[in-house]
Order: sequence, then C-alpha cells, then structure tokens
Amino acid sequence: MTEEILEILQRDARLAPGEIASMLGRKPEEVRREIRRLEREGVILKYKAVVNREPLGGAARGVRALIEVKTAPQKDVGFDRVAERIYLFPEVKSCVLLSGGYDLLLTVEGSDIQGIADFVAQKLAPMEHVRGTVTHFLLKKYKEDGDILVRGKGKDRRLAVTP
Repeated sequence: MTEEILEILQRDARLAPGEIASMLGRKPEEVRREIRRLEREGVILKYKAVVNREPLGGAARGVRALIEVKTAPQKDVGFDRVAERIYLFPEVKSCVLLSGGYDLLLTVEGSDIQGIADFVAQKLAPMEHVRGTVTHFLLKKYKEDGDILVRGKGKDRRLAVTP
C-alpha cells in the first residue's frame, strides 16, 4: 500500500486520504495513518505544486541554470562535504552527484544572467575543492517531473510522416 500511496500523491498531492482510500479500496483512516507515518519517517518531505512560469513573462521568471561542477573528493567523506557547502547557498535549488566527467549537477536560480555569473565567480568557483564548472542557462522548459508544461496546438500530437 505504501508505494501505491506515494505514486498517487506524486501525481496529485491535493487528494484527500478519503479519495486515496477509495482509489485503493482501503479505509480512509488506514490511509491517513500510513501518510502520517511516511511524513514522520521523512519519506514524504513536503507537498508542492508544479508551476509553469512561462505564462508570467520573462521578468517574473528570473533565470535558471544547470551548473556542472568538478570537485576533488575529500578523505573519509568523499563528495558529501563539498556538496553540503554548495547546496546550502540559497541560489542552489538542487544538487545531485553524477557519474561521468563532472561530479555534481546544480540547478541554480537568479534574478538575471549577471546574478548567476556572480554566484559562479564569487561563491562557487573560488571554493576549496572545486576544480571547474560549466554553466548551461535554461531557455525553456517543456517537461518537468513528468508533467508537460507546454500547451499543445491541437489534439493530434502525432508527427507527420514524410517520404
């Protein structure tokens, strides 16, 4: 039941325990108890909305960037200590450890391009154990966390077949 509840809440966190219980053929109190347990144990951290800022216009959106970070792992803690120092910056919205040519991938928000540039130049790049960065500015989001953010031009979304 736990996985089913989590999948339902990830699709729509606004559903009440009674609605979820109905979907699963369970009692509402049983679902309510399970949700409280998952919250208490830190499995469910918070509930949030998926927001498409595109219709608000450029000024309301700010600027987002993906920043690849090459770091030097530290003895006994690996990448964890440098990752913690980085993810505590308020500009950093997400921080994940990667395989491949770079070690960390950050999602960073700023009011404008210069704000992101200042963050990289003044806070991120000078940090001890940071060996290099590559910044990619996000131009448009089409899909996020499984949710399509662009509106279709019609119901038929198939690609045209050409000879």
